[in-house]
Amino acid sequence: MSAIWIRTTLLGVAALLAISPPVVAADYPSRPVTLVVAFTPGGPSDVLARIVGKKMEQLLSVPFVIENRPGAGGNLAAETVAHAAPDGYTLLMGNNSILATNESLYKRLNYSPEKDFAPITLVGTQANILVVNPEVPARSLKELIALAQAQPGKINFASSGYGAAAHLAGELFKSEAKINIVHVPYKGAAPALQDVIAGHDQMMFATAASVIAHIEGGRVRALAVTTLKRTRILPDLPTMDEVGLKGFDASTWHGLVAPAGTPPQVIAVLYDAAVKALNDASVQASLGKLGVDIVGDTPQEFRAYIDSEIPKWTAIVKASGATLDK
Repeated sequence: MSAIWIRTTLLGVAALLAISPPVVAADYPSRPVTLVVAFTPGGPSDVLARIVGKKMEQLLSVPFVIENRPGAGGNLAAETVAHAAPDGYTLLMGNNSILATNESLYKRLNYSPEKDFAPITLVGTQANILVVNPEVPARSLKELIALAQAQPGKINFASSGYGAAAHLAGELFKSEAKINIVHVPYKGAAPALQDVIAGHDQMMFATAASVIAHIEGGRVRALAVTTLKRTRILPDLPTMDEVGLKGFDASTWHGLVAPAGTPPQVIAVLYDAAVKALNDASVQASLGKLGVDIVGDTPQEFRAYIDSEIPKWTAIVKASGATLDK
């Protein structure tokens, strides 16, 4: 992957540091930084956090300690960081669930995605791939939409569960394409994908890393990718936007945030280290194996992205009737 264009970012970092008391820039960081992950060790979010955290540790010369706090769809981890001291020593590897969709999936959260976090950078996105069983008589997105329009309520889409990224991607597809397809939730992505392969369900949205071997083996047929740009892991696969659904974006994304109120000069130090880490060739190679397309945008750009994602998914969740409250 080519190096990330930092554009005017380093100038912005320099400006932030220039207006800050020199002692703060010199002192931070002076002790270990805790990077909280909302999921169990070994999962995609955990592996991604460890890759990025390890490189930032080398760049900042202090330990980055990974703390796994799974539970409640990421809400436990989010609460921990939202209520931590805003000093740059407790960070969160957030994602689209924590920072965008949980607000509408849960009736009550003990944190606010908009008010309780200071964005650092959008680390990257993981494309979801629209795949169908090979027996489905549709070899393109246009043909699948036509098939669904001709057979309303007859096509099932599998997902890893209510409120999951795969479920909401399906609901967005249903809304944007104006079709009637039926959601079939599973307890995890693996059994959902197996039933698509077996033909019990006709389609699903699956992460690129989880489905690429099945695409290559002919067990499923890939029709499109859900990101606005093509993904490096399947560069020849068109986006949903390219083949008819303009503006369609249903990616899984990961980004670093700190507690709200963290000093701007501390955010600048963390941002600079994160971007340098994401420019590292070994980090790029490791994240590429996870199917991550690196972004590394500015804190302001990440804030704008979060702010755009929340209303979009709120509308989709409300239309679907999905809820994760017990």
